Amino acid sequence: MSEPALRKIIHIDMDAFYASVELRDRPDLRGLPMIVAHDHPRSVVTTATYEARQFGLRSAMSVALAKKKCPQVVCIEPDFSKYKAVSQQLHQIFRQYTDLIEPLSLDEAYLDVTQNFKQLASATAVAEHIRADIFRETGLTASAGVAPNKFLAKIASDWNKPDGLCVVKPHQVQQFIQQLALEKLPGVGKVTLQKMHALSWHSIADIQAIEEAELIHHFGKFGRQLFLYAQGIDHRKVQHQRERQQISKEITFEKDYFLNDIAEKWQPLIERVWQQLQQKKMCARGVQIKLKTADFKVLQHSRSFAQPLHHLDECRQAVAQLLAEFNVDRALQFRLIGVGVFALEDASEQVQLSLI
Repeated sequence: MSEPALRKIIHIDMDAFYASVELRDRPDLRGLPMIVAHDHPRSVVTTATYEARQFGLRSAMSVALAKKKCPQVVCIEPDFSKYKAVSQQLHQIFRQYTDLIEPLSLDEAYLDVTQNFKQLASATAVAEHIRADIFRETGLTASAGVAPNKFLAKIASDWNKPDGLCVVKPHQVQQFIQQLALEKLPGVGKVTLQKMHALSWHSIADIQAIEEAELIHHFGKFGRQLFLYAQGIDHRKVQHQRERQQISKEITFEKDYFLNDIAEKWQPLIERVWQQLQQKKMCARGVQIKLKTADFKVLQHSRSFAQPLHHLDECRQAVAQLLAEFNVDRALQFRLIGVGVFALEDASEQVQLSLI
């Protein structure tokens, strides 16, 4: 079956989500530069208000640097249980319009509204209704992008932030994408961008005339995707069964450590991940480890297994295997480590299969 000629995709992105939730509950802080983060020099900013962003503050910045840039910044401790509860409210709203929902994080999701439950005439009308519902029920603002595919909808949602709506209709696609910088393309990171600039490519218009074979020559398999993006094409469907793909836990240290000095620090993380897996009655086929260097570079290694992990010892062994395989420079020091499991399955289904 061929891909539908036209889909109607909405990307909903809450505005400065964690900070907005805190400001809703603390209106006395409105108008002040504020960040949501643990108040410790080695912690990182999760969200910055728009007032804080005027001072150059942003998410993933260290709290120490944030305070240096803006000494008067207000630092609020994060309350993830509260943010999760608000996220559940958002999804209750989404489900009134469609069941094709792909969550990307607590505050962000794709919705396929090619058909909508309320029989609204257009995807734009659906987006307007959803944004109004969100504000009425949560007191928070959301920005939305409406487009024929996920790639364009996500870019559009950022176009008129905060509290904005951007619609890219099918006949507007070419005009819209030509003005985009290459770093707006999904999958284009710093290394790829540097390579593109070295080739004198700076906007999507620059690569629209490039043959697919040349893009593949320069960028391998990703070249094929680049060719499609440059034409405004994205065949990815909204993955509405993606609700819980991974469980992970991290720890940020008080000081930086060499890898050999943190051997015993992995075990509590593994146990916490396993405990949450058990609570959710899930099992996992994949394990991932993560390390963040003193200069914030993230290193990750993962492995998928043919059979799900059924015991804590199996998870421990998997992490040990990943560490043994990880070719890490022993001179590096690390400020954070993390353990995650993915490719989750219902544990009860696995038990039933083993009895067949």
